[in-house]
Amino acid sequence: MPAPTKETFARLAKLVAIDAADQRPTRDIAEVFTGRTLATIPVGTADDARAAVERARVAQRLWARRSPTQRAEVFFRYHDMVLAHRDALMDMAQAETGKSRASALEEVLDIAMTARYYARTGPKTLKSRRVPGMIPGATKTQVHYQPKGAVGVISPWNYPMTLAVSDAVAALMAGNAVVLKPDSQTPYCALACVELLYRAGLPRDLFAVVPGPGSVVGTELVETTDYLMFTGSTATGKHLAEQAGRRLIGYSAELGGKNPMIVTAGADLGRVAEAATRACFSNSGQLCISVERIYVEQAVADEFTRVLAKRVQAMTLGAGYAFGTEMGSMISKSQLETVTHHVEDAVGKGATVVAGGNARPDLGPLFFEPTLLTGVTAEMECAAGETFGPLVSIYPVTDVEDAIARANNTEYGLNASVWAGSAAEGEAIAQRLRAGTVNVNEGYAPAWGSTAAPMGGMGDSGVGRRHGADGLLKYTEPQTVATQRVTGMAGPAWMPPKVWAKTLPVAIKALSYVPGR
Repeated sequence: MPAPTKETFARLAKLVAIDAADQRPTRDIAEVFTGRTLATIPVGTADDARAAVERARVAQRLWARRSPTQRAEVFFRYHDMVLAHRDALMDMAQAETGKSRASALEEVLDIAMTARYYARTGPKTLKSRRVPGMIPGATKTQVHYQPKGAVGVISPWNYPMTLAVSDAVAALMAGNAVVLKPDSQTPYCALACVELLYRAGLPRDLFAVVPGPGSVVGTELVETTDYLMFTGSTATGKHLAEQAGRRLIGYSAELGGKNPMIVTAGADLGRVAEAATRACFSNSGQLCISVERIYVEQAVADEFTRVLAKRVQAMTLGAGYAFGTEMGSMISKSQLETVTHHVEDAVGKGATVVAGGNARPDLGPLFFEPTLLTGVTAEMECAAGETFGPLVSIYPVTDVEDAIARANNTEYGLNASVWAGSAAEGEAIAQRLRAGTVNVNEGYAPAWGSTAAPMGGMGDSGVGRRHGADGLLKYTEPQTVATQRVTGMAGPAWMPPKVWAKTLPVAIKALSYVPGR
């Protein structure tokens, strides 16, 4: 299969929310596998972002009048369209990121699953609900969920489809408008997904895409929207949180991770090694929830290292728009340089490469082998710092207690993987880990793919959650409406104030015996 055609890029470029886009400065978009230029994209400005937010606010007022059930109809159609156009979407994801076909498929399926989940559950989650009032029989209290208004989404390059559109689907389902700033390296991934949303019936001004520098377009979004959703580095996330805090707007972020895997002596080492190729090297390790640290009980550490090294050495790498290769390319020169530097730094300080360790320019300009290290110590940069590439370190530990302590010894807390002799043992270990998601007997997919459950990080790995009811309700403002009936707070007109004052404490005491009060 070839890369997307020039006609495809030209069609999608017309969807950017930039007036007179054909007269603006542009940025080249390259095919990562080869480095050749595929297309250009207009570069947006702060004025473009501000204008998009203003148009979105107008569209949002009409969208919010639709019932959640009516909104859900768009996302049911979108689910079907994403699956029907999955090949074209995978082509675009591979072209702009260099990921393997299998990693591209993960993105497409996640978008479809998330759209279906919120279409099915959104109307019920957003439904107004009755709660116990202050005075039973006299106070009627209801909770309503009002949309925030205009939501800004700043999405990354590593999963440029699902991390742009899936977050937006929840915000739109809640009745908001969305203005998206995609990463500058991968704008057409976002546009390809948004095009299908428009075709599914979403008003165009309701979801605007404004490409451009984060320092310009991203800053304007945090200054003009009513809520910000960001996925990216911890350093940038902290900066945006400060900006959002000054405006007192809501903010959610999935940030970096240095995710651990724990392997106990009772685990099936062959099964772990097979799954570890996915846990560590999916998307060439450029995945916030991928594993970079493996803690193995001493009794099986040498055997596990041998088995995993053999499996990693057998992994297939390559460029191409078809299934068959296990790992694709890195996305950029800077990412390749980071991995190269981390490997060289570790080896120079005494670490041992047991698999991989080399760039592969024979495959393409940005390929690097999946790499395993042993003997990594604290002074090495890859020990605690996030590599965000195909580099993993194996650490023998004395026992499970040691593994848990070392897994938790990090400022991050995004994802973890546990392998033990039984599911019960694995689950017990999982509950002691400081991570927003923990996968027992897998690397990351089960927790991520469980769209009914919240997903996000602890510590420096993020704020808030995506997926589940949490991922929908964060885009709303809960409103309490309490209607007082029968008598006012001053008591019945026929009752003297002193008697009413004595009656109230007795009534409140009596309420403590009522279930749910």
